[in-house]
Parts: sequence; C-alpha cells; structure tokens
Amino acid sequence: MRPSRRTLLRGSLAATVAAGGAAAAAATLRNKSPHPDGTPAPLRGATPLPYAEVLSLDLAADDGQRVAALGAAHRACEVVDGGKAAAWLGLGEGVLPPDIVRPQQLRRMPIFAGDVLDPNQSHGDLLLQITATSLRSLQTATEQVLRDLPQWQVRWRVNGARPENRVESGRGLSLNPFHFTEGYGNPATEAATAERATVKAGQGEPSWAVGGSYQVIRIIRLATDFWDRDTVPEQERIIGRRRDGRWLDGTPNTERAVFTTDPHGKITPLDAHVRRATPNPRAPAPMVRRSYNYDRGPDGQGLIFSCFQSDLEKGFEAVQHRLQGEAMAKYTLTTGGGYFFVPPPGDTWLRAIADN
Repeated sequence: MRPSRRTLLRGSLAATVAAGGAAAAAATLRNKSPHPDGTPAPLRGATPLPYAEVLSLDLAADDGQRVAALGAAHRACEVVDGGKAAAWLGLGEGVLPPDIVRPQQLRRMPIFAGDVLDPNQSHGDLLLQITATSLRSLQTATEQVLRDLPQWQVRWRVNGARPENRVESGRGLSLNPFHFTEGYGNPATEAATAERATVKAGQGEPSWAVGGSYQVIRIIRLATDFWDRDTVPEQERIIGRRRDGRWLDGTPNTERAVFTTDPHGKITPLDAHVRRATPNPRAPAPMVRRSYNYDRGPDGQGLIFSCFQSDLEKGFEAVQHRLQGEAMAKYTLTTGGGYFFVPPPGDTWLRAIADN
C-alpha cells in the first residue's frame, strides 16, 4: 500500500527525533511556532538583517517524498532562525501536490516588458532566504541549512547586502547601487506592514495560507557605469526624489507628495520612477519591499529586488505594469527571479498537505 502524505510527514519528524532533535520535533507536532507573535520571518522588525543569501531549489527526490522533503526544509529553517540569523522558505508554483487547495495567485513569474530572464536564474520549486548580522553568520547558517536538505538541489543562488542599513521614522532604509535610499515607501508600523503583506481570512485563499505572504524576487542588473555618467540632478529627475529622500517639490521624505499640483510633470517628470510606481503617494501600493544589493564583479552589480504582499495583482504586478516606459528602464535589466508563497509560521500548511 502506498504510504499517505501524513505517514511521510510523521516519518520525517521521527527522523528528526532520531537525529537528536526530539524537543524541536515535538514543538512542530504541537503546531507551536518559535515566534509567539506569529509574524513571518521576513516581516519581523522594521529593518532586515544586513546580509542575505537567496537560494532557489528544485526537488531532487522521488515525488512520493515531497511532503517529507518540505518538512525537512521547514525544520532546517526553524533550526537556524533566531538570534544572528533569520531564515524562511517560499513555495514555488510546481512544488505543491495537484490535489491540495493552492494559493490562488501562485504561478510562474511572467515575463514583463524589458525582461530577459535566464532560465538558469529563474523560478524553482522552493525559495530559501537566509539573512544574518554578519557574513560569517550568513555562511554558517546557509551551510547548515543546505547540509540538512539532501532531497533538494540548488537551481540558482545570489547573495547581497544592505549598505547603510538603518531605521528612520519606523521605516527600514538602505542605499542601493544607484546611490539612492530604498524603503521610503514602506509602512512605518508593524500593523501597517502586516496589513499590506499578509494574507487575510476572507480573501478566498485556502485556510492554511492565512497569515502567509506572496514574495516576489527580481534579479535586476543595473548599468551603474552608465548611470554614474549622468549628473546628480538628472538622476534625481529620473528617480523622482533627491538623494537625501526629499521629494522634488521640497516635501520632506517623511511626508507624501501631491502630484496633482504638478499635472504636466514640470517638477516631477511624468516618467519618473516614483511617479510611475505610485501615482498617488498618499495611496501607496499594497506591498512591502525588502531588497538587497548584489555585486558579481565582472558580471556586474544590481539589486535583489524583493517584495511581499497579500495580493500579487494589486501589489507588485500593478506597479510593474505602471513602470512600463519609465525613464529608468534603460539603466535596468531583469535577468531572473520568481514568484513564491511564504507560508504562515508553524506547520499548519504541512498538515494541510499531509491530510490531502
């Protein structure tokens, strides 16, 4: 008789016990999250940890071992999550069993205008993201997680950092490779972050997905040499902000500009990045950004763009469509990434898979 998914899941937990992790496995069986606030790892706190490794994995095991493999990945992240590191996983569009009720918008990331996606740097069955307080802690945590996942193989990986990582007015900020500060558009409170980023009951999503989040990863190569040839005032007009974060009309970075007073774009050009992304800054896009810079030496620099939302169509995709034709497009090229669903804390989602 073919073993059920529940049997496979419990077998995975039993293996954890045999390996010396009895207490951790017992906590998982009780469906007890190690983080009592119930906040998914990527959304805890205003400021992400300054170093990150993003890995996309494909299932290398037999399809019948899918649940056990997902359970192992879940446990591996929990073991290193906390203290000097945070770790979480995201489910790719092909990893869930066909008979499970899936997150409605979980699918392969489409190709948007201007994208040149490298198949070897895109998509995947599982996302692992590990962030840490130092490069050494990041390396240690990443090695530990991968050592515990023989059923998975790395599809692609990239590491990054957040220069000048800090909090101002409740928002986590950092400096991107274009010398501008990222994060001013993020919400300033934990409640507002959760409102934008996490799936709620009543959205039509499966019950096991409530409290989770859709994560978008975009590997964006930036033409930094080309960009640095422009004057700072020209760069500011392309972005739509001053380098210090002030809006071009002088509005402080802690407040929202009003573009309706500049209908023809004499102050903030109509094709400026911030104006295309958020035509009404007082009604910002419902998503939360958590990006990192990458540097691959001769292969160039860029941004590991990452955002979280409860609804892909209203969040990332709405912004992406508005950005078509922006002035900054000639300086950027998206070469990889994917769509993933970050489950809520605990193991309810694993139980839902095992019970189907």
